[in-house]
Amino acid sequence: MENKKSNLAWGVILILFGAFLLANQLVPGLKAIIDWPWIIMGVGAVFILLAIFTQTGGLAIPGCIVGGIGSILFYQNMTGNWETWAFAWSLIPGFVGIGIALATLISPKENPDGLSASLILISISLILFFIFGGARFFGVGSFILWPIAIIALGLFLLVKGILKK
Repeated sequence: MENKKSNLAWGVILILFGAFLLANQLVPGLKAIIDWPWIIMGVGAVFILLAIFTQTGGLAIPGCIVGGIGSILFYQNMTGNWETWAFAWSLIPGFVGIGIALATLISPKENPDGLSASLILISISLILFFIFGGARFFGVGSFILWPIAIIALGLFLLVKGILKK
């Protein structure tokens, strides 16, 4: 049964990939939009699709990491803001958190406490992102940063208390 799911998953992924390559060759102007970061995001999407089709939630974690990094690189490639990598790396724990949340939703028996762990990682990631420069990049002064961090911590504790069994 597991081999059948795997074959189906790979079949769908290869069909989608082939359709993408065909559209890239036949549709004028598509090559200008589709650039190298799409390949990285596509690899992440393949992991996530495999996780969904094979009900192997653990594959969603590397899929979210690779896809998230591809998204950062896509933004940087489109805007030329390569200096944002100085603080964009801090989003990677958040990608892990999103992957854990997806893994928990795909196969809840493997990791029943995954949602609380994912909330912790996403919260830490967002706080690090703003501390290391995201707030300054988006025009938010440091005077507003600490109240937002305290509110985020309060929201985290509130959600954790609600989700507690």
